[in-house]
Amino acid sequence: MKKMLTGAAMLLMLGGTSFAEGWTTSWDTAVAESKATGKPILVDFTGSNWCGWCKKLKAEVFDKAEFKTWAKSHVVLLEADFPEPNNLAPALKAQNEKLSQKYAIEGYPTILFVNAAGEELGRYGYDEGGPAVWTKNAETKMAKK
Repeated sequence: MKKMLTGAAMLLMLGGTSFAEGWTTSWDTAVAESKATGKPILVDFTGSNWCGWCKKLKAEVFDKAEFKTWAKSHVVLLEADFPEPNNLAPALKAQNEKLSQKYAIEGYPTILFVNAAGEELGRYGYDEGGPAVWTKNAETKMAKK
C-alpha cells in the first residue's frame, strides 16, 4: 500500500497522470522522459470513448503485451484525449487542445511521433495486423525524417 501511495504521489508531483501502463497524459512529463532517455514521444490523439478506430487501435495494438514491450524500448507514450463529453480537467483539456492546434490534427486516431524539442518525426494511425505490423510501420514512420 505504501508503494502505491508513493508512486501516486510521485506521479502527481511530476504533473502527469497515467491512464494505462506506461502512458502519461502530461506533455511536460513526456518531454522530460524523452530528454532523459533519448526516445521519441508517441502522441496518441484519440477520442477514447467515442472514436471507433481509436478503440480498435487500443484493443488490437496498444493493449497487447507485444506493443507494450516494444514501446518500453522505443518510445515515450503520451495520450492526448478528446472524449465526449469533454470533462477533462481544465489544464489537461487546454494542453490537449494546444497540442492539437500546434500539430494541425484533423482526425482521430492520429499518432504523432515527435522528439523532445517537439519537432515532428512522423504520423500514423490505425493499421490492421496487430502489434507486429503496427510497430514495424511505426518505426518506418519515425525514421522518415
